[in-house]
Amino acid sequence: MTPDEYCQQKAAQSGSSFYYSFLFLPPERRRAITALYAFCREVDDVVDESSDASLARIRLDWWRGEIDALYAGRPTHPVTQALAPHIAPYGIERAHLMDIIAGMQMDLDQTRYLDFAGLELYCHRVAGVVGLLAAGIFGATEPATRDYAARLGLALQLTNIIRDVGEDARRGRIYLPIEDLQAHEVTAHEILKGQYSDRFERLMQFQTARARRVYREAYALLPPVDYRAQRPGLIMSAIYYTLLREIERDGFKVLSHRVALTPLRKLWIAWRTWLRGRPIDA
Repeated sequence: MTPDEYCQQKAAQSGSSFYYSFLFLPPERRRAITALYAFCREVDDVVDESSDASLARIRLDWWRGEIDALYAGRPTHPVTQALAPHIAPYGIERAHLMDIIAGMQMDLDQTRYLDFAGLELYCHRVAGVVGLLAAGIFGATEPATRDYAARLGLALQLTNIIRDVGEDARRGRIYLPIEDLQAHEVTAHEILKGQYSDRFERLMQFQTARARRVYREAYALLPPVDYRAQRPGLIMSAIYYTLLREIERDGFKVLSHRVALTPLRKLWIAWRTWLRGRPIDA
């Protein structure tokens, strides 16, 4: 199996909505974004699939060393080997890859966030930075496009957090800021026990309104000249925004099950957005 095939398999197996946005890219850009996505999956799996935090930290340190090896021209892992040819052409910076690893380590160091500012830092590292790198791969021509991409990454991660409240709680994690829980009189114990209430629904309505606002802020930053190049990111956002609406229609039953779109529906949204060629109306 070649490094590119390894990354392709990693991306396809994840079932992520991101995979659908790659399908319409030219081959070279598709290989680059697939390698970047596979890297994100690898370091995320270090945290999510390890029951030993100490071992996970050691493995993340190994990845830091592997990033150093990548930029020294000596990558050893299939993912970094696949990423190597795209470092220079797409301006993939070492510091950004290290930021992503730092974001994953935050999951080992804390399971709660006091306020939105703290959560926003986490989201920037695990998603905003990925957005920045992806925008460069897609073909950003304006500085404002990178601002858009970082903001869109935040919106996508906030959607993930809303979708995964119950799943994260079963791992002992609550990403919803404590200040938001207190404002809506919802306790961490209720979330960890999967207890629904009108207060919880109002809390989730607040989180959804915030996510929608961030989508609008992101779209407002994207220069029209880059609409066409950034269509893969717009596909991701259209899929995630549709998911957000489905969660709301479902009455925010995120404590007990995970709302998901079918592969066929994701493909339809991807195709429609590609033809539309501009941001959705958020």
